[in-house]
Amino acid sequence: MLFVPGNNLRMIVKTVKLTTDVVILDLEDAVSLDSKETARIFVRDSVKAIKSSKAYVFVRVNAFNTGLTEKDLNSVVVKGLDGIMLPKTEEKSDVIKLASLLRQFEKKLRLKHNNFKIIPLVETAKGVKNVYEIASANKRVIAIAFGAGDYCSDLGRNVTSLSNEQTELLYARSRIVNDSRANHIPAIDAPFFGLLTDKNAFEKEAKQGFRIGFAGKLLIHPNQIESANKIFSPTKDEIEYAKKVITAFDKAKAKGLGAASLEGKMIDEMNYKQAKKLLNFAKTITNKEKQQTQNQVSLFEFFK
Repeated sequence: MLFVPGNNLRMIVKTVKLTTDVVILDLEDAVSLDSKETARIFVRDSVKAIKSSKAYVFVRVNAFNTGLTEKDLNSVVVKGLDGIMLPKTEEKSDVIKLASLLRQFEKKLRLKHNNFKIIPLVETAKGVKNVYEIASANKRVIAIAFGAGDYCSDLGRNVTSLSNEQTELLYARSRIVNDSRANHIPAIDAPFFGLLTDKNAFEKEAKQGFRIGFAGKLLIHPNQIESANKIFSPTKDEIEYAKKVITAFDKAKAKGLGAASLEGKMIDEMNYKQAKKLLNFAKTITNKEKQQTQNQVSLFEFFK
């Protein structure tokens, strides 16, 4: 999920050639107060063009405590938008309030109920404590994202001086992953706050997030997309092994057996289901990549 400053038209236009799954047009941290209105206009007028590139389009609005949220929504909630990322989400009521506002836009635009989705961005100790209720607050919630920068600030720490293993964030990350999955939705890891040129450090952090259980990562620069896609996708070896698991277990079932042996390991129903899930995920990725490769978006789409 790639953040793009809502007031930077050059960067917005470039998104149509990128292989990110989600473009998050940002009205919050990346945009100064005196540029908010310009950003709203750019964002509103760019949704359709970005959607034609086969990426999902979300907008990160300003938090409710800024008093700017509803003004943001009035400008950017248009047909084609997939949803809203809500920063500083701390409790269930934040999600319910946003869901109610989005329902009004759906009625106005004559769109179906739950057309606009919500990704709460959890960035405080209170938010981490309430992740489960945030995730279960409304059917519009499709993922929970972690904002490590503000979370560290809430703890009285600086995100730029984290330890190499980032143990300071382990509890929050684990809690967010566990409570998101308990509600059958994915968790998305925080952006990388190190040097943009430090590819090794980025990949180390992304791999750590993957091992904890995150399904993806928030990105702040296009040069991070390729590494993130690779880390959060099944490898060729994993795909081939999954095929072997399915073949071996199918043969066992045909013989009336409930388990099989594969390369010295016991394969059962759990392994079979995991293999099926992995192959379905790999197929989804392949189809998405084909769509992105084949699609060409004209610059003129942004100025219709």
